[in-house]
Amino acid sequence: MKKLKVKICGMREPHNIKEVSMLNPDYLGFIFYSKSPRYMDKNPDAIPEINAKRVGVFVNADIETIIKKAREFKLSTIQLHGEESPQICSTITELGYEVFKAFKIDDNINTKIIEEYKDTCSAFLFDTNTKQYGGSGKKFDWKKLDELAGVGKFFLSGGINHDDVDSIKKLNYDNLIGIDLNSKFEVEPGVKNVDMLKTFLSKILTESFRAN
Repeated sequence: MKKLKVKICGMREPHNIKEVSMLNPDYLGFIFYSKSPRYMDKNPDAIPEINAKRVGVFVNADIETIIKKAREFKLSTIQLHGEESPQICSTITELGYEVFKAFKIDDNINTKIIEEYKDTCSAFLFDTNTKQYGGSGKKFDWKKLDELAGVGKFFLSGGINHDDVDSIKKLNYDNLIGIDLNSKFEVEPGVKNVDMLKTFLSKILTESFRAN
């Protein structure tokens, strides 16, 4: 059995990117949504050489823009965080990219809508339903995963912080493949606290906890 994958999102500053990459996360996320405080407004050469897969986060962008950024920034994974259709996900998948589709979760879950994307994406990302497109620092009720876990492989997102190690270890869902970390590990938007991440990852990625 393999460990949970770790995605650290909202990276922006070259030095911080390099430091965080040395913690060996599976994915580093770069946000290409201009309204985000973590908007990646730098040139592609601002990203140093890293071993983690590069994830581009987009919100209702057209396919041409997505592919242009993917090529410029050498992205391997595309995360769609808006109201993108299954067809858009399928098209990007067919172009050879790994696709994560994010869904905002609250008390009103329509799993049928999520299931429409099942064959078009590599995984889902379940985040908290707020007016923002991610990065809110707020959790949704993880009990909702009982309804969601059966639709496909997913990353857990939304307000995960350094106190959540035990709670995450208690989650027993076969389709939980990873966690997405962002605002609760920041010094400021776009800059991560490396020591805090290191401590958290040392606890969460122990031999005693394996994703099924």
